[in-house]
Amino acid sequence: MRKLWLVVASLCCAGCIRAPEIVMVDRSTALEEQASGSFGDVEHRLDRAGMTPAPVPLTPDQLDALGIKSASLVDDVEQTAADKLDALLLRHCVGEGKNGLLVDTRPACQGASSPDDLATVDRVNRARLSLWRWMHGVRPDLPEDALRKSWTQNHALGVVCGGWVQHDDGTWEGKKC
Repeated sequence: MRKLWLVVASLCCAGCIRAPEIVMVDRSTALEEQASGSFGDVEHRLDRAGMTPAPVPLTPDQLDALGIKSASLVDDVEQTAADKLDALLLRHCVGEGKNGLLVDTRPACQGASSPDDLATVDRVNRARLSLWRWMHGVRPDLPEDALRKSWTQNHALGVVCGGWVQHDDGTWEGKKC
């Protein structure tokens, strides 16, 4: 009887104790699938962009240091020859010589210079020589050297501030204003 009682007791207890229900989900819910998304195309483009060589962007200050004029935010008119010459004087690619002529000072140039710069220097120097001959023709009583020296002194007043100028001792310096 004792065995029967143990069997009945164990059957009764077995009904009360049971393992919890466990639900195994092998797929994401619809909301999780939408949130996670599929970014294969975006990942592919990012991988390609990372592997594709491209130029390194430069800041406007770095472009200016190289002598490259950055694009203006305002539509401005084309630079005149005087504007280009002032820019060359400021970058020390060209200097106002003590004799009144422009001098090629590209070894001291800050930034890049182009072959057109030398053509501009030659054109300006020819124009200055023509001007001095004309001035001497108008005032033949004054020696051409005196006219040239007077013109050079007056012209030096209008040179752009910081422009490269040559002193009487042959040294170069930015014009102080």
